[in-house]
Amino acid sequence: MAFAWGHLIQTPYFTMTFPPFRIVCIAVLLLTPLLSRAAVTDTLVFGDAKSESAHALTASHSDTITGGLSQPARRLLPLQPPTWQGGTVSFVMKVNPDAPNYFTARFWGSDLNTNRMLLFCEGKQIGYRHLGDVDVLDTPNGSPAYAGRFYYNTCPLPTEMTKGKTQLHFEIRSNGEMWGYGTTFAQYQKPMTGPSRGIYAAYTHTDGYFAPPAGETQGTPPANPPVRTTPGPEILDQAKQRVNQEIAGMLKSRRPLNQQQLWYLARAYFVKWTPAYQNPMVVKAAVTGIDALYDACRQNPLLVQAGPGIYNNGWFGVGPAACAVVLLDKPLAPYLDGDISGAAKVSRRAGWAQIFAACRDWHRVNRRQYTNQTMIMDTYGIYYPNRAVAILAPDKALPGKAALRYLYEAAGIEPWRGSDRNVPGTEGFQRTDWHVGTNYYQLTNKSLTRELGYVGYYGEVLDWMTAMYDATRPAPGKPGDPKLKSALVKAAHARAFFRTPALDDDGYRAMRAETIVGWRDEDHYPADVTYAERPTWDASAIHCVAATLDLAEIGYAQQMFADNQFFKSVARQLQITSLRGTAALLDIPDDYETLKAQPPSTQRLPMSAGQPDFVFSDEEDGVVAVKHGQEILYASLYWRARTGVNGLARVHDTLPAFDRIAVVREDAQFVPYGLTYTRKDWVNMGFGNGGIRYPVDDHSAMAGEKIPIAKIPAGVPFKVGDESVYAGRASFYTLRYGPYVVGMNTTTGQTFDLKLPDGAHSVQELVSGRKDVQPGATVKVGPRSTQVYYMAY
Repeated sequence: MAFAWGHLIQTPYFTMTFPPFRIVCIAVLLLTPLLSRAAVTDTLVFGDAKSESAHALTASHSDTITGGLSQPARRLLPLQPPTWQGGTVSFVMKVNPDAPNYFTARFWGSDLNTNRMLLFCEGKQIGYRHLGDVDVLDTPNGSPAYAGRFYYNTCPLPTEMTKGKTQLHFEIRSNGEMWGYGTTFAQYQKPMTGPSRGIYAAYTHTDGYFAPPAGETQGTPPANPPVRTTPGPEILDQAKQRVNQEIAGMLKSRRPLNQQQLWYLARAYFVKWTPAYQNPMVVKAAVTGIDALYDACRQNPLLVQAGPGIYNNGWFGVGPAACAVVLLDKPLAPYLDGDISGAAKVSRRAGWAQIFAACRDWHRVNRRQYTNQTMIMDTYGIYYPNRAVAILAPDKALPGKAALRYLYEAAGIEPWRGSDRNVPGTEGFQRTDWHVGTNYYQLTNKSLTRELGYVGYYGEVLDWMTAMYDATRPAPGKPGDPKLKSALVKAAHARAFFRTPALDDDGYRAMRAETIVGWRDEDHYPADVTYAERPTWDASAIHCVAATLDLAEIGYAQQMFADNQFFKSVARQLQITSLRGTAALLDIPDDYETLKAQPPSTQRLPMSAGQPDFVFSDEEDGVVAVKHGQEILYASLYWRARTGVNGLARVHDTLPAFDRIAVVREDAQFVPYGLTYTRKDWVNMGFGNGGIRYPVDDHSAMAGEKIPIAKIPAGVPFKVGDESVYAGRASFYTLRYGPYVVGMNTTTGQTFDLKLPDGAHSVQELVSGRKDVQPGATVKVGPRSTQVYYMAY
C-alpha cells in the first residue's frame, strides 16, 4: 500500500513519483475555493437516537448523557471487572470517494478525563497511541481544556481507504490511562476504571479546516475573567518552613548524606534565612558524604556514570556532589589534604578528583542529542565535575575554554559536536563525532530548542539554561558567563510567543504554555499556567527572570504577579513532596523580593489581550505562531517527521467560541535522498520498534505507506528507518488552513513560489501587513522566511 497524506514535491520537480490518483486528489484539494471545501460530508450526533439510528450505531458498554450546554453525548464505560480496555461504539459515515477525507470529533472543554479514545476505520487503527504523527482521537487532560466551550479534534483518513468509497465503517474504542515512561505493559497501560469523556459528534469532511455547521450550539467566552484572590504571600512562609524542616533533618542525620542532599545543603549554605547559612555542619556533612560516595564508586566504578542518590542518575553521574565541592570551595579547603575516611591513605584531593574526572570523561563520550538532555548532562556530567577537578587537582582539569565549549554547544552558541571519541592507543580525546553534521546548533537562530520541530514542555529549558549560567558564576551571586546569559535572555524572548490567554483550573485569568503543536508533547491539553518561565520540578516561575533581570522578562513576571498566579504556582510546587521539589523552593523567597523591587515594566506577553497582532515563525523548527484579532493560530509544519517527509502539519486554532486541534495535509517540497521509508504495522508507537506490544491483534491503517526521505547531508551517518533531524525536513512548506495560507522556506539559499488561491475578495499578508496582493497571485518566499496570508471570502 502506498498513499500520500499531503502533496510531496521532490525537487528537482521531474523526480515526482506519485500515482495518478494521488495527483488528482491533491488537485481537488488545492484548487477548489476554500469555502466550498469547508462543507461537511456527514454528521453523527451522539446521544441523538435519530442520528445514531441513521448511522447504524451499535455500542457496547456505553451510555448517553446530557452534557455541556444541555447537548447530548455518549460515553464509553469500563468493563467489569475493569481491564485496560473499555467500551466501544461502531457506526457508518459517508465519505467523499474522489478527495482526501478527514474525521473530526467534538468534545466538551470542561470535561476532565485521563482515559483515551482511539479511532478505527474498516477495522484498522487510525494513528498511534504514543507520539505519532497522527494522534489519538481523544487527548487526556487533568484540567479543563477549554472551559465552557467545545473543542474539535481532526485527523486525516488514509486516501487508500477512502478512494472510490462513499461510506466507511468506523469504531471508537476506549482504553485506560497510559504512562509513556512505563517499561512493562502493566506500567505503561493502566486499567480503565471510570467513564470516558463524552463525545458529542463526529463529522467527515474533505478540508483539514473544520468549520462547525451553522447553528451548532457553542459556548461563550468569559467577558472579564476574574483575578485570583488566593493564595497570597503567606505561601512563601510555607515554602521557607518546608525548606528549613528538610535542612534540620539533614543536619541531624547520623548517616552520610547522598549527593542530592549534599547539593541541596551546599546551595542553602548561601541562603540567609535557612539554618544552613554559613553553618560549619554543612561543610562537615559534605566531607562525610563525598567520602562515602568515593568509597561506593571505588567498589563499583560504574557509579560515576549513573551516580547514586539522584534522580535521572544517568544524566547526572556524580555531578551533584561536584556542585557541592564547587559551591563550598573555600570552607572545604582545610579538609582536602586529609585522607578519605575508610580509604587507606587516599587523600581527598586525589580520590575525589578521580571520581569527578571519571564522571566528566564518561559523559564527554556519551552526550545526548535532545536539547534539554544535553543541557543537563553537559552541565552536571561534564562542567561541574571539571570545575571540581580544577579545585582538587588542577593538572587533571580541562582548561576553562575547553570545558566551557560544552555549555556553549548545549546553549546553541557553538555548533554541537556530538560525543568525544577516545581513540585507542592514544592519550586523551582526539576527535568528536559530529554525527549530525558540522553546522547543527542545539537552538535555532531564533532561540527555540531544535530537534524534530517545535518542542513544548521539553522545550521549556529556561530552568536548565539558568543552571548553565549559574554553573559559570565564580561564586554564588557573582555574574556568570555573558554569552550564556545572552543566550538565556534570547531563549526567554522566543518562548514568550508560546503563552496564550486562558483560564486556570479554577476559572481565573491566566496565561498557559502552548503544547499541542509540540512534537514531544502528549497529554498536556491544556498546558501549565506559564508566564516568563514554566515552573518545574527544579525551578520556580521566576528563577530565570531573577538571574537575568531582563526588562521584557520582568514585564512577564509582573504580569503574573498582577494576575496573582505566582503564589498559586508556588502552592503547586509545594505539592511536590520529594527533596527535588523542596530544592526548587530554595531560591523562591529571595527571587521574589528581587523582582518586587524592580520598577514597573510596560512589556507584556505577546499573545495577551490588547497586544498588537503579529506573526512569529521559526523556519528551523518549522513552526509559526499567529495572533490575528481574537484568533490565535499555532502550526507545526515540520510535524513528527522522524523518518521521512510525511506531508502533515499540526494545527492549534483558538477562537473565543471554540478550539480546534488538527493534523492536516500540507504541500512539502524537498530534495530527495532517493529512498523511502515504509511504515510498519505498529499501533502503539510509530518509532522505537513500535514500543510496548499490546495483547490484541490490532493493525495500523498507515502500514505500508511509503514515505520519501529528504536529502541527508554528506558525512552524516544514516540508514532507512533512523530517526533523523534531516530525513523529514522539507525545503518549502505550503499550509492552507481555512482562510490562512502559510508559505515557509526553511533553506538558506533558495527562493520558492507560493501560489495563492483564487476567489477571495481581499488578501492581507500578516507578516508585513501588505494588502496589495491579488487572489490567485504567485508570490516569492525568500530564504529562511515565512509569509502568512489571510484570504477573506
